[in-house]
Amino acid sequence: MMIAVLGSTGSIGRNTLGVIRDFSDKFNVTALSTNSNIDILSQQIKLFHPALICIRDKNSALDLKSRLNLKNIKLFVGEEGLEEMVQDKRIDKVVLAISGASALLPLLKAIESGKDIALANKEALVMAGHIIMQKATHKKITIIPIDSEQSGIWQCLSSEDKNKLKNIYLTASGGPLHKISRKYFKNISVSQVLKHPRWKMGVKISVDSATLMNKGLEVLETMHLFGVEPDKIKILIHPEALIHSMVEFTDGVILAQLSITDMRIPIQYALTYPERLANKLPNIDFLSVKKLSFQEPDFKRFPCLGLAYRVAQDEGTMPAVLNAANEVSVSEFLKNGLDFVSIPRVIERVLNRHRNKIAPDLDDVLEADSWARREAYQAMQKLRH
Repeated sequence: MMIAVLGSTGSIGRNTLGVIRDFSDKFNVTALSTNSNIDILSQQIKLFHPALICIRDKNSALDLKSRLNLKNIKLFVGEEGLEEMVQDKRIDKVVLAISGASALLPLLKAIESGKDIALANKEALVMAGHIIMQKATHKKITIIPIDSEQSGIWQCLSSEDKNKLKNIYLTASGGPLHKISRKYFKNISVSQVLKHPRWKMGVKISVDSATLMNKGLEVLETMHLFGVEPDKIKILIHPEALIHSMVEFTDGVILAQLSITDMRIPIQYALTYPERLANKLPNIDFLSVKKLSFQEPDFKRFPCLGLAYRVAQDEGTMPAVLNAANEVSVSEFLKNGLDFVSIPRVIERVLNRHRNKIAPDLDDVLEADSWARREAYQAMQKLRH
């Protein structure tokens, strides 16, 4: 099978290539993409010999051309280049590991060209889940989630009657601030936020895990992937992070998916589905597990979660606005331009100013995204003054 890895230099992308290397008799890398990290991309090109590569940043693309001989490699540049690359007929499956809203258009192009998708990006589904799922159904392609929570749900529901579904439980470790009092949140540093207790992740998703916005985005993602109403999607804080999600049925039976906290497990399943292949990763040692604990999330300490549930009820263009305002706020926080407690404040201000459009088309979604980004910058300026 020929695999394209979009976002190959990020955490998920690198883990995906590790899985592909472990199963080199089954998979070949035909395409790689990065935003601008040509140091890592250069190493990946030498190891995997892709036929196609894309670099979003034009200056970085020029730099790579001066470094490497790309004689047998087709180079694509920019967002339009990425959209063109994913339609190449040599690609069988696309692993979409690009973070943020920039994944939306290449995802749609990949679906339109008939590629099966292993999806590690939740923002695209948050923004335009109804459009994505309709296109996937029309093209008869499979979208298999890579996120550990969504992968768990996928596995628990695989042979079950979805009409008998009562609740879905998404678990969260609680993030790096789980045991820190809210009164200290204002002075929380970027380095503290990036120290996740269980997972090794990129910076954006690490901040989302600290605010619990990550769980909020997963609520919206779950709605679209599995066709579930938001009131059937529950969040549980589970610090041990061994149960990744659970599905409850009308007869009271609950199925849970458990594994160690290693993203290579859901990545491998998304690549090999419907097969299950042996790997060298460790198993859970149940005799060493002292307890499995669960708590309700604190919506007052982590208001982003409440904002996401609010948007899940409203739908329309509100999810795109939520996502855009969050991306801008998180970016500013990472640059020390916004304090931690102001992230949900900015998002709420932008949501309150938005005039929702029900049943939006793609243009409506993209317009709402652009509008929300401008509004978020204005909201931050007001907060600073």
